[in-house]
Amino acid sequence: MKPFPPYRIQVVKEIPITTRQQREEALARAAYNPFNLPASMVTIDLLTDSGTGAVSAAQEAAAAQADRSYAGSDSYYRFREAVDDLTSYPYSFPVHQGRAAERVLFSSVLKPGQISLSNTHFDTTRANVELLGAEARDLPCAEFGDLDSREPFKGDIDLDALERTLRGPDGERVGQVLVTITNNGGGGQPVSMANLRAVRSLCDRYGVPFFLDAARFAENSWLVVQREPGYGHLTPREVARQAFALADGCVASLKKDGIAPMGALIGVRDPELAKRCEVNLIATEGFRTYGGMAAHDLERVAQGLDEVLDPNYLRSREADAAHFAELVTQAGVDIVQPAGMHALYLNAGRLLPHIPPHGFPGHALASELYLAGGVRAAELGSLYLGEFDSDHNLLTPAPFELVRLAIPRRTYTQAHLEYVADVLADIAKDPSRVASYRIVDAPPLLRHFNLKLKQIPAGS
Repeated sequence: MKPFPPYRIQVVKEIPITTRQQREEALARAAYNPFNLPASMVTIDLLTDSGTGAVSAAQEAAAAQADRSYAGSDSYYRFREAVDDLTSYPYSFPVHQGRAAERVLFSSVLKPGQISLSNTHFDTTRANVELLGAEARDLPCAEFGDLDSREPFKGDIDLDALERTLRGPDGERVGQVLVTITNNGGGGQPVSMANLRAVRSLCDRYGVPFFLDAARFAENSWLVVQREPGYGHLTPREVARQAFALADGCVASLKKDGIAPMGALIGVRDPELAKRCEVNLIATEGFRTYGGMAAHDLERVAQGLDEVLDPNYLRSREADAAHFAELVTQAGVDIVQPAGMHALYLNAGRLLPHIPPHGFPGHALASELYLAGGVRAAELGSLYLGEFDSDHNLLTPAPFELVRLAIPRRTYTQAHLEYVADVLADIAKDPSRVASYRIVDAPPLLRHFNLKLKQIPAGS
């Protein structure tokens, strides 16, 4: 029997329907940066799955009863109960969102000149490492290098490279190992429990703290249940507990698998590290029992952490992503294989061979998706990952030119995703007409959020 969403829709929100001319004008006003587009000009918004999921009636009911006490509110203890059930970390703190959790934890762990090793640091993660004067170094597994491979755990960290670094001349500089589950910057691919156990062993051997970036812990756990031998008899909650137990702590944006508009988590085992985090948190985010979160968000997150581990929900979400992947590949657009759950990653470099890396094929495809159908998406290619000189000339391109279609939780129906696939099919009929782009202005850090571009018509 085909999986179906284990919920029904009771409240809806109208989405904007626009013309091509309106979208052309809007994108030009936005300096061809999708982050500058007003939501009122976006029909299907697949820019991110962070804070964009649909909350449940149970979450809203809990939020209505939130306790707004500054210290020790009932809502905080409900949050702690939900977190403790999952993580077993003796010290945990609510924070308003993931990048704040990264800042608090990393500034309590890392020193200037140290190295953070990861399967892949995502954008704000990398920025929070580099703002401390440390180095963010990615060690994705070799299997990820083949985008077409259907290896089940292409999100793993490269264990050989990890050990070489830890025992090599840079070993003394390594301040932390951070494994992102699932590996968002690495194509949304899951990380195996075997890989996490091996990382734990290496970190013990070399005396380095091991943390999880656990924003999508439930989806990673579900894919472990489905794909990794020896775990098929376990529930997603049981796998999640094992994953958290392997690490010294975690940061987690709960705007993803907390299915909430706002919220995050820091969890640690070391009492001295907890004290440093707590002082930082109180000084910059809020008291330890709310950490910058409103009481109603504490309640939504606590309820969301329960709902996200429902096997029926996860089964349905995986099925939706798989159906979407099938439609997109049938439309003539290759994706990073195998399909994960929170996003599809389009191989823009393969679809648009006429656009060189310095013309940003990923951004070009994302822009054309918006122009052709009002679909907003995010580039993960040379615009985001490339190295540039001071005049914005591309020096080192990204290894792949990708576009991420993030799938908000419980937000869009299959009909919406079918529409996106139809838009891609129209683009794939004549990809040579897609324009390239060049950078006009960009900041040195997190440039993709604030850069300005110019469109270069095809054939120019």
